[in-house]
Amino acid sequence: MAGIESVLPTEYGYVVLVVVMYCFLNFWMGFQVAKARKKYKVFYPTLYASESENKDAKLFNCVQRGHQNSLEMMPMFFILVILGGMKHPCVCAGLGLFYIITRYFYFTGYASGDPQKRLTVGKYGFLA
Repeated sequence: MAGIESVLPTEYGYVVLVVVMYCFLNFWMGFQVAKARKKYKVFYPTLYASESENKDAKLFNCVQRGHQNSLEMMPMFFILVILGGMKHPCVCAGLGLFYIITRYFYFTGYASGDPQKRLTVGKYGFLA
């Protein structure tokens, strides 16, 4: 029976590193949402704040939405990087790293309170 090292390319570790980096990015985003919950007084289990109940609803919702969008994209990103990396690990890892960087800017732009700022750098992630 062949071992995993005979199935995966030697550079596949870069793919694994990129997947782990995306997990850390999402973990950090989750902390930003927790800080925003405290700052804007939006308590669990409320997912989105209502403007009729909270004057800072838009600010909180922008932070929440930036994180949630990254969670929504995570399965597709993982599948494409993990499977593509089996044939082209360096290309997939490089594009994955580029995507992670743009996701950071997507989130910070969104979390600023102006949803259009998410597209300043974040829009380029979809090229990856």
